Amino acid sequence: MNKLNASFRDPAGFIFIENNQVFRQINPVGAEEYDLMMDTGLYISLTKKNYLIAHEEVENRNDTAYKTIKPDHLPFISYPYEWSFGQLKDAALLTLYIQKAALKKEMSLKDASAYNVQFIKGKPLFIDTLSFETYEEGKPWVAYKQFCQHFLAPLALASYRDIRVFQLLKSNIDGIPLDLASTLLPRKTRLKFSIATHIHWHAKTQQKYADKQTNEKSGKGVSKMAMMGLIDNLISAVKNLNWKPNGTEWGEYYTFTNYTDSSFDEKKNLVGEFIDIVNPKSVWDLGANDGTFSSIAALKGIHTVAFDIDPIAVEKNYRRVRQDGIDMLPLQLDLTNPSNAIGWAHEERDSLEQRGKADVVMALAIIHHIAISNNVPLPKIAEYLARLGENVIIEFVPKEDSQVKILLSTREDIFVDYDLEGFEKAFTPYFDIVEKKTVGDSVRTLYLLKTKK
Repeated sequence: MNKLNASFRDPAGFIFIENNQVFRQINPVGAEEYDLMMDTGLYISLTKKNYLIAHEEVENRNDTAYKTIKPDHLPFISYPYEWSFGQLKDAALLTLYIQKAALKKEMSLKDASAYNVQFIKGKPLFIDTLSFETYEEGKPWVAYKQFCQHFLAPLALASYRDIRVFQLLKSNIDGIPLDLASTLLPRKTRLKFSIATHIHWHAKTQQKYADKQTNEKSGKGVSKMAMMGLIDNLISAVKNLNWKPNGTEWGEYYTFTNYTDSSFDEKKNLVGEFIDIVNPKSVWDLGANDGTFSSIAALKGIHTVAFDIDPIAVEKNYRRVRQDGIDMLPLQLDLTNPSNAIGWAHEERDSLEQRGKADVVMALAIIHHIAISNNVPLPKIAEYLARLGENVIIEFVPKEDSQVKILLSTREDIFVDYDLEGFEKAFTPYFDIVEKKTVGDSVRTLYLLKTKK
């Protein structure tokens, strides 16, 4: 049994992996709440709506377990600091809808962590089966502060300030502190009732009662009707927060590509052919932009994670995936500074590499940016990609290409090994070349590489 540290904080149970399958043990202390969720019909109601991950009860693995369940398979675990604005907003609304449904069954969410949500085909899915507790009349919502920190604060800051505030979630694993959010938000938000109530006033209350027993712990009586009113107000607050993904260099990348139409089509055909050769179950597209090439894999029924550094491109891709129900997960990632392991003992949230290997990693029209714009040597790129994927579909863009000429126009060309020969010399210690094709009438070369054992 291999326990996952991400679940160690919950006394009601924990996640473990056995024979590459994920299980959740329910401890005796969590038995009453689990049985209530099952007996009241809450579980059936939530799973029918695809709000909550489904599971089956299986044989216990040890004598300390009350029950053991096997949740449905999740192909990839993502984290809030990798999400687009729309993803965090949809995850927030799902959490609130679940809380309303739970209250109707005399239950309540005891935590409202954004890490309890994952995405399947553009839809958020709540994955923590043990997050429910018995509702007690008069007791405030214990997860209220957590919801505001994990969801409302970052959404409000992105909406009123800058989408880049999502990166604060990397250094604040329990959400953005409300006093910090209150300081960063513009003064006009103090006139917005919901933001004023749930962030500004909430932050002041926290500071005022920092060394005292607060309402959140002991509290004055809160009726169920008042609790429902709170949830409805939070739903309204979240729905009213918006972020418009205006065009950027990357968000409109394919509008200004230097490919001819025939070469662009040829590139798509080659990518499809290379994917068919491998016949993968998983694809990671690094530098996916709006998901044009990621879709080639996803539409073949392959689970595809589409990474890009630009939040605008990721947001546009997510909106398309959500609308079409494609088996693709758009995420924000800076490949020169990828998601690292964080949390207690660096073990609560995995790094990108720890969540692999992917069957295929695609790196199309991105290597020149890493090598030239960020001064990362080609052998370093090759070594890292070999750790991420069993196979790599990669595009080499030489100095003769107009895009590389633009990159070199503002800096000295110190990249003496940046050519086709240098590329192959850097990559062949880590990969075997399976296929090598020129992309249409361009000067670019597309490779299918297989990682050496």
